[in-house]
Amino acid sequence: MRSFLVATVALALVGSLAIGADDEKTWPRPPSQRDFATTAAKIDAIAATKLTSEKVPASPKADDAEFLRRAYLDITGVIPPADKVTAFLDSTDANKRRQLIDELLASPNFGKHQADLWESLLVARTSDNRRVSVEPFSKWLEDQFNANQPWDQMVRDLLTATGTQEENGAATFWITNVGVDKATDTISKVFMGVQLQCAQCHNHPFTGWKQEEYWGMAQFFMKVRLNGNPKNAAKKGVELAVLEENKGKPAKLPESAKNVPPKFFQGEQPKIEKNAPHRAVLANWLTASNNPFFAKAMVNRTWAQLFGRGIVPPVDDLAGSHEPTHPEVLDLLTTELVASGFDVQHLIRCICNTETYQRTSKPVDGNEKDIVLLSHAIIKPLSPEQLFDSLQLIVGPQTEAQRRERVKTVMVKGPPNNARMQFVNFFGIDENADPTEYQAGIPQALRLMNNGQLNKAGVLTQFAKPGSAPAKVIESLYLATIARRPTPAETERMTEFVAHNKDPKQAYVDLLWVLVNSSEFALNH
Repeated sequence: MRSFLVATVALALVGSLAIGADDEKTWPRPPSQRDFATTAAKIDAIAATKLTSEKVPASPKADDAEFLRRAYLDITGVIPPADKVTAFLDSTDANKRRQLIDELLASPNFGKHQADLWESLLVARTSDNRRVSVEPFSKWLEDQFNANQPWDQMVRDLLTATGTQEENGAATFWITNVGVDKATDTISKVFMGVQLQCAQCHNHPFTGWKQEEYWGMAQFFMKVRLNGNPKNAAKKGVELAVLEENKGKPAKLPESAKNVPPKFFQGEQPKIEKNAPHRAVLANWLTASNNPFFAKAMVNRTWAQLFGRGIVPPVDDLAGSHEPTHPEVLDLLTTELVASGFDVQHLIRCICNTETYQRTSKPVDGNEKDIVLLSHAIIKPLSPEQLFDSLQLIVGPQTEAQRRERVKTVMVKGPPNNARMQFVNFFGIDENADPTEYQAGIPQALRLMNNGQLNKAGVLTQFAKPGSAPAKVIESLYLATIARRPTPAETERMTEFVAHNKDPKQAYVDLLWVLVNSSEFALNH
């Protein structure tokens, strides 16, 4: 059992852990031709006007350490390596924040993080498809985001995907969303910000949407077929393929289905040849620059990923009863996303370069209760993926092959078959959970506290070099876990703790354990 002093130190810490990612590789891409600085300044002006009108003060900008860790987590999904922390904190370059944002967007971990976010939104896990590997889909998403594929093209490719997972990772969406109702629900919610599923069985009681509108959208997916059942295919080791054809009946058509002509939601009824593919018609309408839902939904969701809360909450209900907190910002960024050719990286660059995004999470007198006016950053718990990747970089650098643990087979039997998947499942949170609320409970806390890798002296190899002074080792632990240097008071307290321990190595292991299990490590602030 840990000593009482370790527990005392844990309670005294205000720190949080900063770990790095394998960001040595870069993905060359031409810089955006759009002026992000002007858009960022407009966002700040709108936010400042709102605060003034509500008489709510704004918190100051985050210091370099707080900003660095937040940007790493939000853009690449993992906290920064100690050497990157040191270099950033010591730099006197006035443009270092802008340069950091550009570097993170060019990192391979940008696509990896986006794949984590979008896979969870687009893959519907059921008892029938639980053995379907989502790794081909994750790889497809990762490559698309890292290539900075325009968002409209990505979605068109996804909605019209055919073939096997090996041939086309985007086909995974249709294999894990079997049934026109599931496809309609997910596509409407994620890409349009419309909770259309409420009108599947009856006319919507609040919005006025008709049941015919739901099934008018669903008609576009009636020709989607699989060459088998996901559950049976997994047992037999058969690789499924997605087709679009007229043969046979749609899979799992619910009793509430209505036979109506294909019709765009709150739009026209297109003329489609009977034997022609239907999905492409919907995809072209949905991703059009003048579609009233598509670009706005992406802006709102991206904003929520960065701020913890959408401009319109909840993030997937743009057409509901909730008004946008900053409608001018929503319109500005929607216009900018379309004008940039649906450049997602440009959208993120515009937002992250604002003073609004870069404010500290520490409230000041008068804005403590604010969660909508952007007076200070909202604290967000790390996602299971962020937590796992950060922990892995603490316990020792890994090769890309070890880190990813790619699933080689398309259909897998049994429980998740790599450490990351198992960890994510264990720490998984409810799909509709508030992203600003800490969802993990006692089992998750105990798993971190009893982590065998963090309780071994071998983990200190990268921190405690032979002959290093205690203060130097302590600083290394803080940089690699809290993404900042310890305060003088913390250095004094930790040095005294090491000096009173008969085994200095064990004392450092205890300190590392304390840092990893601190609340600040578990939070993105």
